[in-house]
Amino acid sequence: MRDRYANLTRIRALDPERDHLAIYQTMLRYEFPWDLKLGLNLAFNRSFSVPAIAAVHTATGELTERTQQRLDDTGLLMYEMVLNGFDQPRGREALRRVNQIHRRYDISNDAYRYVLGCLVVIPTRWLQRYGWRRPCCHERHATHVFYRELGRRMGITDIPASYEAFETWFDAHDATHLQPNDDAAAIERATRMLMLTRIPRPLAPLGNALVSAMYDAPLRRAMRVDTPAWPVRAGLHAALKTRARLQRWFGAPRTEALFADGIRTKSYPDGYEISQLGPQQDQVPGRPDA
Repeated sequence: MRDRYANLTRIRALDPERDHLAIYQTMLRYEFPWDLKLGLNLAFNRSFSVPAIAAVHTATGELTERTQQRLDDTGLLMYEMVLNGFDQPRGREALRRVNQIHRRYDISNDAYRYVLGCLVVIPTRWLQRYGWRRPCCHERHATHVFYRELGRRMGITDIPASYEAFETWFDAHDATHLQPNDDAAAIERATRMLMLTRIPRPLAPLGNALVSAMYDAPLRRAMRVDTPAWPVRAGLHAALKTRARLQRWFGAPRTEALFADGIRTKSYPDGYEISQLGPQQDQVPGRPDA
């Protein structure tokens, strides 16, 4: 049982301000790989659902017409930055590519901050509810610092100064701006297939209902998704809680890091060039307003 908390012990000995990358890497690659990957998927789903942001994505057609590739591109760029940080060559190249892609669009600072808030808050809340243990204060702090640094390097301003402040800002912005809209509904229909891959094969017949149950009520309203039946929601909650308890009681620390053999995606079975990820200039139909 002591070994189960070995990584947590090491994390608590680190400085979350100075060592935020090492802490966040440990969370993703060793402590909560499945949960954080799912949490990041849910974070991007939410960020795509605010009307102003959803309108940008439907105008380009990237998420509705080239869904798998664009979701893979988004994941690859994010994971390259997490695995390498912002000062190593691959991390710098991924950040440069992210900035190149977003420079084409007139996106407000508040929209950028909201996307950043989704990445900070949504996965953390998933871990707090369904992780095999709750993230500690060092992990929340390190998560905030990692994305604060990402935001700074993307030119985002007025980023809240702590995890708690960002959570408060995010909830207020979310309550005001996450409203039902057709663009979010179109994106959800196109991206639902990624969430369906998370459903174990024996539960495939309930796949669509289980995916809808992963969304909270405000997100379902924004995406015009029907609320699944209570037994499905209750069953999913019970199954995730049981999984967490089993991992806590009988699990052992992961010995091989997530992505130790590279990041595999359907779109790039033979590998990829970071500079080629995301829409190329000739694929972008103008500069839609956000």
